[in-house]
Amino acid sequence: MPYKQYRIQLTLADRQFLEDLVSTGTHKARQITRARILLLADEGPEGAAKTDSQIVDSLKVCRQTVATTRARFVKGGLIDALNEHPRSGQPPKFKASVLAHIIALACSHPPEGHARWTLRLLADKAVELSLVESISHETVRHVLKKNELHPHLKQHWCIAQITGEYLYRMEDVLSLYELP
Repeated sequence: MPYKQYRIQLTLADRQFLEDLVSTGTHKARQITRARILLLADEGPEGAAKTDSQIVDSLKVCRQTVATTRARFVKGGLIDALNEHPRSGQPPKFKASVLAHIIALACSHPPEGHARWTLRLLADKAVELSLVESISHETVRHVLKKNELHPHLKQHWCIAQITGEYLYRMEDVLSLYELP
């Protein structure tokens, strides 16, 4: 058998924990898969570990998943190998202050000639006020939905009027939230 960079040797307690985790089935599927990988890769006292190819074939996972699980176990221990690591994700496109301006705008009176705000009207107004360079109506919808706002169902229920004083105080509070 070729030399493995990350050799798995489980204690009896670790093996029992993993077998319980797999048999209950109440955990996340990824955790159960990682537990199965560790159980199959365990060299144990009798040294009956399966190769990465055998694990890939039996569990129908990719080779990288097996390699990553092995490395995490050796470097960080059992819990580290079973759990997800935080993902970087895409940074937000708009600052909180811009989103707050859009929400405040949605809660204000609609422009002259309109009975209520529409998503496209809100997006156009945000660009017109130079809050953003460009924004789609779908993004405006997501902002309102995330904050559970339905301004089309209520009549001016958030803010009576957006004034310079209101904007100054809102930006002051929002700048406080952005501090580390």
